[in-house]
Amino acid sequence: MKEKFRMLFDEKLWKFLLVGVLNTLVGNGLMFLLANVAGVPYWPATGLSNGLASVMSYFLNRYFTFKYQGTGWETVLRFALNIAVCYGVAYGLAYSLAKPLLQLIFSDLTEKGIKNLTMLVGMCLFVVCNYFGQRFFAFREKKAE
Repeated sequence: MKEKFRMLFDEKLWKFLLVGVLNTLVGNGLMFLLANVAGVPYWPATGLSNGLASVMSYFLNRYFTFKYQGTGWETVLRFALNIAVCYGVAYGLAYSLAKPLLQLIFSDLTEKGIKNLTMLVGMCLFVVCNYFGQRFFAFREKKAE
């Protein structure tokens, strides 16, 4: 049990978090600019910004974080599937569950404020889902035979 716990909190996690800070600045900066400055609705703002940040994430996590040596399109497809699933789950849950709860708790907040908080909840859920998906699915290490 201790070994599995240590495996989760190793150098790869810290590198993933470092890449995540950069992705957060780029992707979420773009998301909040699109939503608040350009007036882009929730789904296009979160989708476009996450899509662009995911391209950057793919290269940084593949070569820096996980030092993945695999070849071919299989890795790209696993990464894209992971991003799509994490995006749908995280932002879908935030929109369908967190948004109504936030509206109840912060009833005096504007719709824009609720949208920003909902996107923040989605972002947090996405980070957790994405780490596990990238580590154990997209860039999983092949077991020695």
